[in-house]
Amino acid sequence: MAFEPPRRLLRALGETAAPERDDWLARLPGTAQHAVERRGSTVERVQAPGGRSSLVVLVRLADGTPAVLKLAPPRARPESERAALAHWAGRGAVRLLEPFEAEGELLLERLHPDVSVRSLPEARALLEAAGTLRRLWVEPPADHSFETVAERTGRQATAMLATAGARPEVAQLVDAALMARDELLLVEQERRLLHGTFRQSKVLAGERSPWLAVGPDPVVGECAFDLARLVRDRVEDLIAVPSGASTARRRVKRLAESLDVDQDRLRGWALFRAVESGVRALRVGRPKDAELLLEFAGWL
Repeated sequence: MAFEPPRRLLRALGETAAPERDDWLARLPGTAQHAVERRGSTVERVQAPGGRSSLVVLVRLADGTPAVLKLAPPRARPESERAALAHWAGRGAVRLLEPFEAEGELLLERLHPDVSVRSLPEARALLEAAGTLRRLWVEPPADHSFETVAERTGRQATAMLATAGARPEVAQLVDAALMARDELLLVEQERRLLHGTFRQSKVLAGERSPWLAVGPDPVVGECAFDLARLVRDRVEDLIAVPSGASTARRRVKRLAESLDVDQDRLRGWALFRAVESGVRALRVGRPKDAELLLEFAGWL
């Protein structure tokens, strides 16, 4: 079978440094073929549109078990994802079927790849997503090597400042986001293992549990950081209605109360993460996404 990367993956990889991207893409067909053959698997199809950071192949193992083979480049930190999934051991998240695999390969239980929480009405979707997220917030392993929220946002802050220097129209929002980050990091909070990129589309229907999270980019820190990404889900719908700003602020309050998270800290991290994503979208040539995200950030 030809393992053709979906266009969505190619577009996302096009936003990264070319040498690493081109090398991984050039090796991908052979890597995928070898990974399938080594397990005696049968390929059903490549999942499309798939993710922005990996090739997802639906397979059946030699014993007929449906599974997902995920192949990711180093920039997607697949080994960190593997470590987090192993620690969760299926509690709230997709289960690893092989604890020790080749670098960049993850063999996962098959969920329903085309049915996510995002398919539900908005209020129900937020409720189910929040409930799933709560299950993931556990103590990290004592000897973990996961990135911390301070480390990740520090890298992001550097990139944000560089972009703001070249684009004065976003400087004010960047300043506000960086000030919020500085204030948030002044006070030590709980340290939990976080999903890192949690949103409605990362929660899929399953058999052993109604909803399970997939695709973490794990990080260790306070729960408000994780929840902040969920605050802006369906941002395009919020922007499209006159009541979008007030709805967004109510969402912050409702999510904070439902998961026992400090409302001001949630708002602060939601601001930082929206600005960071918006500035990054500008930097890689996605102006429409940037406009939505920065307008949303302005509401906070």
